[in-house]
Amino acid sequence: MKESTIFDLLQELNSTKAQLIASYSLIAELQRTINSTNLLAEALLVELSREQRVNAAEKVRELLAKDDDYFGVAASSSDELKLAVLPQKLPLGYSPRSGSEAIYPPVGAGCLRFQDELAQYMTYEVGGECPVDDVFAQKLILRGCEPLPRRRCHPKSPVGYVEPRPFPASLWATPPDTSIVWDPYTCKSYKCLIERNKLPGIYDCKDCFDLNGREKQRWLSDRGLDYGIDQVLQTKPPGTIRIGFDIGGGSGTFAARMRERNITIITSSMNLDGPFNSFIASRGLIPMHISISQRLPFFENTLDIVHSMHVLSNWIPDDMLEFTLYDIYRVLRPGGLFWLDRFFCQGSQLNQTYIPLFDRIGFKKLRWNSGKKVDRGADKNEWYFSALLEKPMT
Repeated sequence: MKESTIFDLLQELNSTKAQLIASYSLIAELQRTINSTNLLAEALLVELSREQRVNAAEKVRELLAKDDDYFGVAASSSDELKLAVLPQKLPLGYSPRSGSEAIYPPVGAGCLRFQDELAQYMTYEVGGECPVDDVFAQKLILRGCEPLPRRRCHPKSPVGYVEPRPFPASLWATPPDTSIVWDPYTCKSYKCLIERNKLPGIYDCKDCFDLNGREKQRWLSDRGLDYGIDQVLQTKPPGTIRIGFDIGGGSGTFAARMRERNITIITSSMNLDGPFNSFIASRGLIPMHISISQRLPFFENTLDIVHSMHVLSNWIPDDMLEFTLYDIYRVLRPGGLFWLDRFFCQGSQLNQTYIPLFDRIGFKKLRWNSGKKVDRGADKNEWYFSALLEKPMT
């Protein structure tokens, strides 16, 4: 090889080496720029987060300093009421999960329409005994003050309270009178409640406390409007109906029948001149003191069955009923059952209002039965319908 050729190759190699060195320098400079940019971005994010926390904290301070907060609680309200319903600053500061530096107690919007009543409800000796104001509190709930604010007092305890009967005997035993604080109710004993069925007048769930009467026979047979529990359960694979909810379940007999079949049912009930929630609990079942207006306190796609007897009927405004039915659909799992038991309506409403309404919700009809209610006269054109509906699998 000629000397000039070798020299040219060496020059070319040196030139390439110089270009590589220059490239390395450029890459290093780019890396430093990227690192600097990352640090700047991180600093900006930290500053932004700090500003968000500062803004959130300032909003909380402004909220607490206002004469009226956004809930409408007046500055003249008692300190106890403010402590119960106004936002409270989090001890550890800003929470990214909630996006706030405060925790906001859930209080029904209806509470703020009844400021005087709410103030009365929150008047008590802190750490002392709560007023026996069950009837007053329940009226607030039924007027939309749901949930009620928490209170810092002790509910009155029954005098002479004894341990409850063991399960399963508790399912069909009348509890002792000493298990109840009777002050809010017209009756002052279970004997009075049981015998109320023989008296004239209208009472909510008039014969519900007589466990040896009609309650003992409910849901054991299957005929027309009255479905049997075993027949309903047979519509699903064995063991797949495990948990559910009974809306307005009176004294809890539906839950008792299901418990005998190893199915857990939570029962909602109001104490309308009777200790329904306490009675349900005494049977070894789970009561829930919420109204029909309340959003169901369950996550979506979780329950195997929802049941309601008499409570869902034409006394509920159509729009509210539709929201309620969609809420039932929400909490049922795919394939879950909605057992509607004796829905009352006028004959004209059945085809014009309720059949189209249920079709809109999207349930699959497994059973549907209707029948005329004639105890007040056939000319009244009053009807019941019962339905077993299924939430589609897809």
